[in-house]
Amino acid sequence: MQVHLYAICWNEDKMLGFFFRHYLPWVDRFVIYDDGSTDDSIAILSSIPNVEVRRFPRTHSDSYVLSAQELRNNFWKESRGQADWVVVTDIDEHLQHADILDYLDLCKKQGITLLPALGYQMLTDEFPTEHEHLAASRTQGAPFLWMNKLGIFDPNFIEETNFEVGRHRANPTGKIVLPEEDELLLLHYKYLGLSYLVERSSFLARGLGEIDRANLWGRQYTRDKEKHREDWEFFRSRLVDIALLGADAWKGHREPRWWRASIQPHPWWKFWRK
Repeated sequence: MQVHLYAICWNEDKMLGFFFRHYLPWVDRFVIYDDGSTDDSIAILSSIPNVEVRRFPRTHSDSYVLSAQELRNNFWKESRGQADWVVVTDIDEHLQHADILDYLDLCKKQGITLLPALGYQMLTDEFPTEHEHLAASRTQGAPFLWMNKLGIFDPNFIEETNFEVGRHRANPTGKIVLPEEDELLLLHYKYLGLSYLVERSSFLARGLGEIDRANLWGRQYTRDKEKHREDWEFFRSRLVDIALLGADAWKGHREPRWWRASIQPHPWWKFWRK
């Protein structure tokens, strides 16, 4: 079974070690589009044999978000006829299943083509130490509907992903076969200490274009420290320990899923939209 992964990178040297520690055991090929990193990201990426580094194309000069949307909707297509599954993710997103390779193999045999993931906003009080495997060592997270994303799919049956801006939703076309239950998790690691959250958000805000700011895309990056603190406490109050829940963690995730339209939105969706 062949698994290919596609992602965008911009000054992620603090996170790349965690990223590869999570994905190297089950991903065969990585294609990473770099957006002009000035830290050690390129050196780290280039040191790993099955990683291909490419330049991120700013197809929309005034919008990072639209450029990323166009890229994400197309870069995976080269894996048709080569990979059984493709992963489309971000460097701080760890797609997690207790037995990921066996799960992917079983889904393949069952004819499943689309594996959306249930999102968690992971939270720690301090930045992790260098050699941690975050999915095993940092397991406190809050179910979060904005992280309910399409993470893994079969490129041979999906015609178009039609990711919306930010990749928070998609409208895929082709042969769409979902699993009966949503067992795949997406662990989002940006709340790794309040100081890291503020620093990283401020940095990412610098990459937004005029169109992004006019449409309030990426507005979470432009918040001041006090607003970040409010968000921090909001998620802290809803934490669950995924490790304690084990392989059945997905059963307790009750936030709305765009691919399961029967689930109604939770009222705190309005909070995050402010």
